[in-house]
Amino acid sequence: MPHRSSPETQGRVRLARGASPWLLPTVATAAVSLVKARRSGRWAAAAVPATALAAGMLWFFRDPDRDLGRGRVISPADGVVQSIMPWHDGRTRVAIFMSPLNVHVNRAPVAGTVSSVEHIPGGYVPAFNKESEHNERVVWRFDSELGDLEMIQIAGAVARRIVPYVPQGCKVEQGERIGLIRFGSRVDVYLPEGIEPDVEVGQTTTAGVTRLDRD
Repeated sequence: MPHRSSPETQGRVRLARGASPWLLPTVATAAVSLVKARRSGRWAAAAVPATALAAGMLWFFRDPDRDLGRGRVISPADGVVQSIMPWHDGRTRVAIFMSPLNVHVNRAPVAGTVSSVEHIPGGYVPAFNKESEHNERVVWRFDSELGDLEMIQIAGAVARRIVPYVPQGCKVEQGERIGLIRFGSRVDVYLPEGIEPDVEVGQTTTAGVTRLDRD
C-alpha cells in the first residue's frame, strides 16, 4: 500500500535531496554579506540581492510531505498538463510542464520495481518547446501491476541536471520520491494501452496527488 502522510507529518516541508550544490554557496554568500553589511555600505547593497536569491533557492528546493492520492496512475510532477497524445504503440503520453515556481521533486506514478533508469544526453531548449524531446533526459521504466510503465524526466533551458534518487532494481511505492529536476522542466508519463487519461490539457497537477487514469 502507498505510504500516506500522518497528521504529524502533513504540512511539513523539507529541502530536496540534490539541492546542496546550488543551496550551499547561495546561502553562504547571503550569510557573509549580511554579517559584513553591518560594517560596510557596499556589503549592505550586496546583501539585499544575495538574501533574496537565497530565499528564492530555499523556496524552489522545497519538498513538502503530502497526503497521497489514489488511482492506478498518479501524477509524478507538479505542473500543468501540456499535451495528451495517443502514441503509435497504443499508449497515451501525458506531458506535464513544470515551471520554476513548482516543486521539482518527482514521485513514482505507480508502485512496482524500477526495471531501468537510463540517462540520455541531449540539448537544453525550453521545456515547452517541441524540440525539448531531444533534451537531456532520464527514462524510467516501472514493472507494475499494469505492466511496463514508462516515465521520462526532461531537462529544460535552465534545468541542466536531473538527479535520480533510486537505482535500477529498487522497489518503490506509489508516490515515493524518486528524483529531482533542477529548475523549469517537463515530465512525460506513458499510460499503458487501454488506460484512458482522466486529466485534460491546461489542468494543474500535484505530484503524488492528482490521478492521471480514468476508472
